[in-house]
Amino acid sequence: MSAQRKDDHVRLAIEQQDTRSGINQFDEVSFVHHALAGIDRPQVSLDTTFAGISWQVPLYINAMTGGTAKTGVINRGLATAARETGVPIASGSVHAYLKDPTCADTFRVLRQENPHGFVIANVNATASVDDTRRALDLLEADALQIHVNTAQETAMPEGDRSFGSWVPQIEKIAAAGDVPVIVKEVGNGLSRETVLLLRQLGVHAADVGGRGGTDFARIENGRRPLGDYAFLHDWGQSTAACLLDAQSAGLPVLASGGIRHPLDVARALALGASGVGASGVFLRTLLDGGPEALIEQLTNWLDQLAALQTMLGARTPADLASNDLIIHGTLRSFCADRGIDTGRLARRSRSADTLHNATGKAQ
Repeated sequence: MSAQRKDDHVRLAIEQQDTRSGINQFDEVSFVHHALAGIDRPQVSLDTTFAGISWQVPLYINAMTGGTAKTGVINRGLATAARETGVPIASGSVHAYLKDPTCADTFRVLRQENPHGFVIANVNATASVDDTRRALDLLEADALQIHVNTAQETAMPEGDRSFGSWVPQIEKIAAAGDVPVIVKEVGNGLSRETVLLLRQLGVHAADVGGRGGTDFARIENGRRPLGDYAFLHDWGQSTAACLLDAQSAGLPVLASGGIRHPLDVARALALGASGVGASGVFLRTLLDGGPEALIEQLTNWLDQLAALQTMLGARTPADLASNDLIIHGTLRSFCADRGIDTGRLARRSRSADTLHNATGKAQ
């Protein structure tokens, strides 16, 4: 059942990529164009640092799959692309391995094909401290990602219905202190209140994992004979909304969910993310064109992100968080209801002194 579910997830996720439509709230975030803000391309760096972690690029391949022969082939392709581009990569949930060690190679391939890269092991919030250490050892992982997914579990026919232990278990794992711990939502978003709680629990960073990308509640409902949990489709907050909500929460945040192209990466960084992950769009490319196509896509994305930073005058990804932004539409309404000052975002370069001319002097 578990193996079939893993393969079903891939098939249904691709179907979503092919048919997904509707509002993506990143389209309601726009940069104020300052025509003389640009800098020289050699001045631009893609390096990012957060929670004691340093990456050469602010883009990562987020958690996807593992546990079956088919998904092992996918992980090999993802790892190859990560190795060739220097992009960090997160494994899919290793719960399948913890239940059945015979599928270890379908996950271990992420490290075998990418021996010097930054690899993140992914576990669920019910994993024991010993389980997390097994997961870390399996991948020789540099960080741990704990996924939280109440909406998915609720729609899943065989899903968990006991969520009360998650908070104390996350705290225990974070306290073990083996590697940096990142808590990630799988596509329904992390509210400000949740990010603040994660900080109290000792978590090192939060991946807001917002609505807009792969909808796992929709996937699990697609596995139900009656499809009777359709009311959970599109549950939660978008990634853009979560990033706005989490500002000044005192915990480094990563962004995933609904990332379609390099402009979305730049938008997420400008909204305060330290790094930006994507899954579905990279999976589609890998399955269509193999590792070579994914390598080309990742290389192009990084080049285009550097071009955007050059145009916007952002020497580093972190500098994008000083660019002026206009928030539109339903996202602006969300901000109003949550007490978020969008006007401050539209004027922040004035106090940050981030506009520079070609000689680097403030305008």
